[in-house]
Amino acid sequence: MLRISHISKTFNPGTVNAKKALDDLSLTVQDGEFVTIIGANGAGKSTLFNAISGSFITDSGRILLDELDMTLLPEYKRAKQIGRLFQDPMRGSAPGMSIEENLALAAGRGGWLGRLSKADREQFRAQLGLLGMGLEDRMQQPVGLLSGGQRQALTLMMATINPPKLLLLDEHTAALDPASAEKVLAITRQIVEENRLTCLMVTHNMQSALDLGSRTIMMDRGRIIFDVAGKEREGLTIQDLLGQFKLAAGKVLDNDRMLLGVE
Repeated sequence: MLRISHISKTFNPGTVNAKKALDDLSLTVQDGEFVTIIGANGAGKSTLFNAISGSFITDSGRILLDELDMTLLPEYKRAKQIGRLFQDPMRGSAPGMSIEENLALAAGRGGWLGRLSKADREQFRAQLGLLGMGLEDRMQQPVGLLSGGQRQALTLMMATINPPKLLLLDEHTAALDPASAEKVLAITRQIVEENRLTCLMVTHNMQSALDLGSRTIMMDRGRIIFDVAGKEREGLTIQDLLGQFKLAAGKVLDNDRMLLGVE
């Protein structure tokens, strides 16, 4: 279970550039829950992920994962419990190393030193085959030669090869073409469901926010302004979300990417 209690973060405090990015935000996510997060640019979505990951220490509040207080833990220690994908497919893998070597690094097998066993290779090949991208036949190819969609799918596999307690997906399909984005989202759904992962996914695509996962939250100015799950979420439309945003935020959502459904 992820428990976030009253966290706040202000960047450049005491200056004319002061920006309150998180404002007394609280959130509880149950084990196995898949939460989609939407909001306009600057709403605090990625800042929330950075707070959870430990990219900075919050000004106040606490962050607990399975009763482990991570509030003051450095990022590298949190990484043992948290998997994360970014918008840029170039992040999260080593481009000059082969697919096999990247998987070995993620799995902690030390394959770059030649200690990868035949069983390890067979396991990697089988897992790559599930992606349906033909990567199982290209395991010696450098990752830098893969397409954006292939690389993001591989990074997703790397982040979950040892299932983390929490998976953070930060607009991980935003830089992909529509066909690749659809494929990666399908793989995401499959991996999250099969491993029963606790997952938070930021997206600008409001339809994806409703189609995937079991719960949707909306952020604005560093706060959660709408939180819906279960039967109340079933049947919701994009227009419903826009209406909820106007009701909660007191303004009309003005974001072309979200309104057009562009990921």
